[in-house]
Amino acid sequence: MMPTTDFEALLRAIARPSALVELAVVLACILLAWGVVRLLRGARSGHHSVWFGRRIFDGVLFPVLALAFVFGAKLALASVVPPAVFRLAIPVLLSLAVIRLSVRVLSVAFPASGMVRAAERTISWMAWLAVVLWVTGVLPVLMEELDQIRWSFGKTQVSLRKIIEGTLSAGFVMMIALWVSSAVEARLLKGAVGEQLSLRKAGANLLRAVLLFVGLLVALSAVGIDLTALSVLSGALGVGIGFGLQKLAANYVSGFVILAERSLRIGDYVRVDNFEGWITDITTRYTVIRAPNGRESIVPNETLITTRVENCSLADRHVLLQSVVQVAYGTDVAALRAKVVEVVSAVERVMKDPGPSCHLTGFAADGLELTVYFWIADPENGQANVRSDVNLAILNLFEREGVEIPYPQRVLRVIGGPDASAQGPARPQETADTQRAAA
Repeated sequence: MMPTTDFEALLRAIARPSALVELAVVLACILLAWGVVRLLRGARSGHHSVWFGRRIFDGVLFPVLALAFVFGAKLALASVVPPAVFRLAIPVLLSLAVIRLSVRVLSVAFPASGMVRAAERTISWMAWLAVVLWVTGVLPVLMEELDQIRWSFGKTQVSLRKIIEGTLSAGFVMMIALWVSSAVEARLLKGAVGEQLSLRKAGANLLRAVLLFVGLLVALSAVGIDLTALSVLSGALGVGIGFGLQKLAANYVSGFVILAERSLRIGDYVRVDNFEGWITDITTRYTVIRAPNGRESIVPNETLITTRVENCSLADRHVLLQSVVQVAYGTDVAALRAKVVEVVSAVERVMKDPGPSCHLTGFAADGLELTVYFWIADPENGQANVRSDVNLAILNLFEREGVEIPYPQRVLRVIGGPDASAQGPARPQETADTQRAAA
């Protein structure tokens, strides 16, 4: 039978009065599905839910329930009403369920990816095209023609139809694997903090890798690939990893090592290659470090294993800061040090135990160099702001006490002038200063 004959028969069936009964039943099933989803969803926000979505129609549950109700109604009315509208409604709802499942799973598994929207449009076009081909009767004929296009791989023959069906099956299996892994990861990470969060993150990453590996094996079987041939593929993959993919493989292995050893944990304040901040996420390939100014650095996990990393939060959260200032020669340093410690101790975020200290750390060319050391217990609130508060307190102290902060000073002598003979020979220190000035 030609596809046009099936399509014409469908049009004649829709034109019968019984089609109105089918239409009413389909609408009733859709309203019933909407009511059930609304009742189950309640007042909860389903923004990150695969089942419910942002709105009732965005989730997977609505088209699945509607499809189940319509299919059940078709079976119940099969002996009373010849199917016409049901033949249209079922593939439409099935396509809607596939689209919603794909989009919601990709949104949950890859929330920061900009490709989700493009994937949604691609899957939608493919699903609706399949519906049109199915309704018009072209799809079965097209699949029979695709089955005649074959390739030989050794003793195995593979048709184009088998490849398409296997690819779709593989995509569905991988989508389910991503869904399950994302749901389990969200459940594991819910309410976890600190060391517990790192352990659960390691378990979630391991579970996702296992599920994707199992899904890949099932997908390959669906395509028709003999799994015993994977031994050759494994050898080729090993060679590829040894040459071109060794960095990628090293990052993945390093990610699991970091999470297993717990040397670095989510929430730690670290310094890596002159970049410091809090670890906000540890994935299987990279670690995200967020600086206090809002900048983020994506560090490959291999770098965290092979280079020196300063973990300021592993032992405790106390951080030692310092500020350097100069005072003029002749200043009473002993009395000034006590006053500096007193005003720095009054700064709100400076710890009292251990308290601040002030030391004479150098004899500079222009003055005496004092270094003020102080501890803070909340580095997550920033370091530049508390250092500024300490410097302002020291500046106010110097202004009250009349302590001079020296400017750069140089002595310049002109050799060979009219009064050179009267002035006599230059002193050694003045000569040195003159040489520096001339240089």
